[in-house]
Parts: sequence; C-alpha cells; structure tokens
Amino acid sequence: MPNRFRRLRTPLLVAAAAVSLSACIGLGGKTPSFLLTLDAAAAPSAGAARTAADASTLTILIPTAPQKLRTTRIPVQQDNSSVTYVKDAQWVEAPNRLFQRLVSETVSASTSRVVLDEGQYLTAPGEQLAGQLMEFGVDARTGEAVVVYQAMLVAAGGKTVSQRRFEAREAIGGEVEAKLVGEALTRAANKVAGEVTGWLGN
Repeated sequence: MPNRFRRLRTPLLVAAAAVSLSACIGLGGKTPSFLLTLDAAAAPSAGAARTAADASTLTILIPTAPQKLRTTRIPVQQDNSSVTYVKDAQWVEAPNRLFQRLVSETVSASTSRVVLDEGQYLTAPGEQLAGQLMEFGVDARTGEAVVVYQAMLVAAGGKTVSQRRFEAREAIGGEVEAKLVGEALTRAANKVAGEVTGWLGN
C-alpha cells in the first residue's frame, strides 16, 4: 500500500504544479491590447563621456506615488471621487519608474551634469532629485492627459532643500483609448521633464 501511494503521488504533484503555473502566467487570460512606454523627446548622445566629482553629480530618485498610480494601469479621473482605468492598456512597468527614466534622459541630454539613478552611485550621491508623482493619467472632465510632479532637490550633504510643483496637460483629441492616451501622456511627461531640467540649470 505505501508503494502504491508513492507511485500515485508523483503524477498528482505534477498536476498540481501545472495548475499553479497556469494561474501564475495567466493561461486563458486576456493580454492587454496595448503595452505603453514613455519616449524621451531628448536623449543623450551615444559615446559622450562626462566626469564629475561626487558632490557635483545628480542622483534622480524614483518618485513616490499615490495608490492609484501603483499599478501599470492608467487611471481616469471621472469626478472628484471616482476613478476608472483605460480599457485594454497598461504600462510596461510602473509609471513612476518610467517617469524617473524620462527625466534622467532629458536632464542628461540637455545639461552637462553627470546623472545617476539610485542604483548607480557608489559613494556620495551628490545632489538628489526626489519627489512625488501626484498625477499621471486622464482627467475625463476636460479630456486631457495630466502629469503633476512635486519635485524636491536636496543639495549635496543635505544642507538645503528646494521644492517646486510641475504640471502639464495635453488634450487627448478623441476618445479615451489606449493609443491617444499614451501619446498625450508622453507629451505631457516630456513637457514636465523639460521644465524640471530648466529648474535644475546646467
């Protein structure tokens, strides 16, 4: 009897593992029609080399985000208390990470700064740009894509802190659907990134 149980147990475990794997990878689930990302309007030139002392580097941190943005889905603010999401559309990764990378590329392309992200600096991070991505979605009441970023610039050594709020709105120009929303959010995000770069200076 024990030997027979052992012979039966192996296929049962394999079947259970297959069911678990199916649940993990979503077999039978619907794949989003659009996986969206952000393209920087300005990007650093290939092969350009820069050197900076620790204190003169700029580390751009991934901004914090409210709960509605802690997802790859795109929020649509229907009114003051109701939020839905754009149908069949998702970001390829969390929007605050995409936005951080966009700002990093824009600053690198438009200034002479050595720009690092939080996973790159080895010693002192120099100046640090932190903040909160407060809005990154659609305002259904106005038909606009909205990006709001509350930036905080911390000087090397933490001696001074400066704050500034940036906001950009771009008309979607049609129905609230994945392609138009993605394009409008990319324009708005690039506008904010450009204004942040101007605020940081050269």
